Amino acid sequence: MKKDIHPKYDIKTKATCACGAVFEVGSTMPEIAMEICSKCHPFYTGNEKIMDTAGRVERFNKRKVLSSKAKK
Repeated sequence: MKKDIHPKYDIKTKATCACGAVFEVGSTMPEIAMEICSKCHPFYTGNEKIMDTAGRVERFNKRKVLSSKAKK
């Protein structure tokens, strides 16, 4: 087998959620940032959480209009 081709696996990687919850998990990444976790997910909490996707759609449509103008 080739030596030194695999990434370093850390068993105490810090995973931080947008709600403020912090977990220690195993990963090859040094830090993990999450938008939603088991402490704030609607399935586990029973509360409805609305994700802001309107901004993404508006940005996409804006880029689409700008690219069509650039082609002309």
